[in-house]
Amino acid sequence: MSGKNKSAYPFYIIAGTLICLVALSLVKNSFSFNDFTTRPLDLLADVRKDAPEDIGTDSALIAADLPEDTTNTAAVDSLGAEMPVIPDPDHLHNFATYTGIINYLPPLGADTTVRAGLQHFLLALDELKARKRKKVRIAYFGDSMIEGDLITEDLRDSLQHLFGGEGVGFVPVTSVVAGFRTTITHTFSKDWKDYSYKQLPPSNLYLGISGHTFVPGESSWIKYMPVKKRGLSRFTGVSVLYGPVSSGNISVNNKAYALSGNRAVNKLSLQMDSAQQVMIKWAGGTAAPFYGVCFEGDSGVYVDNYSFRGISGIELGKLSGQLLQQMQSEHPYDLIVLHYGANVLWKPELTDYKWYGSPMKKVLDSLRNDLPNASFLVISTADKSYKKSGNYVTAPGVTALLKVQHELAKEHGAAYWNLYAAMGGENSMIRWVEGDPVLANKDYTHFNRQGAARVGALLYKAMMDEYKQLEHE
Repeated sequence: MSGKNKSAYPFYIIAGTLICLVALSLVKNSFSFNDFTTRPLDLLADVRKDAPEDIGTDSALIAADLPEDTTNTAAVDSLGAEMPVIPDPDHLHNFATYTGIINYLPPLGADTTVRAGLQHFLLALDELKARKRKKVRIAYFGDSMIEGDLITEDLRDSLQHLFGGEGVGFVPVTSVVAGFRTTITHTFSKDWKDYSYKQLPPSNLYLGISGHTFVPGESSWIKYMPVKKRGLSRFTGVSVLYGPVSSGNISVNNKAYALSGNRAVNKLSLQMDSAQQVMIKWAGGTAAPFYGVCFEGDSGVYVDNYSFRGISGIELGKLSGQLLQQMQSEHPYDLIVLHYGANVLWKPELTDYKWYGSPMKKVLDSLRNDLPNASFLVISTADKSYKKSGNYVTAPGVTALLKVQHELAKEHGAAYWNLYAAMGGENSMIRWVEGDPVLANKDYTHFNRQGAARVGALLYKAMMDEYKQLEHE
């Protein structure tokens, strides 16, 4: 052995081993013994261009650990043919941090006319722009966050500026915030009887879509006047919405009208020719239940503000299915917005919202059934701060509620907009209250008028981002 270079032996051993391993990788080299099968040896797996036909054990375990909504499965049509995979939106966006609108697919078994997320609404806007339809309507439901036409005022103005429209939409007969609202001047007599979510009407009366039904007294009256704002400076088309009545009488600007109809929702439509006021007086007859008055032009986009102070959204379940269906017939909506949360977070450290999620699921089930083909948009709670150890911080309940609202949207094929994320996420309410300009009130819950305008602008931008994608499809 003397005289030979022994230092080269390790190289020969390693090289020979590699050659053997590469050779084994080129053939099927697994073997079985009883119920045990070895994994194949493949030294070239990481450099192959084609994926192996069999999924390795590790990959299968990883896939099994992933949430169901992050994996895509191919759909199969009625003939058994594989259809193109439609990715779950949660595979593309994190609902907890994404500031745009997420459009969820209709649930399995849904009617084929039901479209995902905002799709029906966006197509309606497209048809309006192409003059294939005359009107697009939004019913915006919410609590005190939107009372006085906050948020909806700015959303309406932006949509009407782009797509046309002239008018403030629905206004109730009376309102506790009439003096606060700046999009219409609204006064009324004090003898109207107001039935609502908090005092339900008798069984022979329907509760109106706003959560109110108004019954006139002997000398009841309502007066509406336009304001000097774009699209709101005159009245052209006026519609009075009322419930079943055999023979009631009113006067509108001193002109007499008879009311009749046995439907849950009846409409008296009037052309006002640029009127500067609308004075409605009760003139006797069988007492009629009134819901409100709508102010619209001949075409364009209309946003109806259905605010109700102190509610969580569960109260919408008290609305009659027949009333909603007939409302959709007389005054159809293309988008239903559900914006709640402030009153759900009454206990800031509560994080279990099953008490809210279960009844709200039933509410959405009913609304989906009674308002067919309309798009639905669930807007999450805003940030809400409370004082802990002397400092204001985001309430723990906020992120817990976000998850519940997200699941409600996802299960019902609705759209979802995370207002909490859009306004800046954790502790953003503190910045909105204490910043310059001041955008929210000292209760660290409600936006002021300037903050509401900011939210309306953010929502409009999120909607138009979706609309622009539609234009490019």
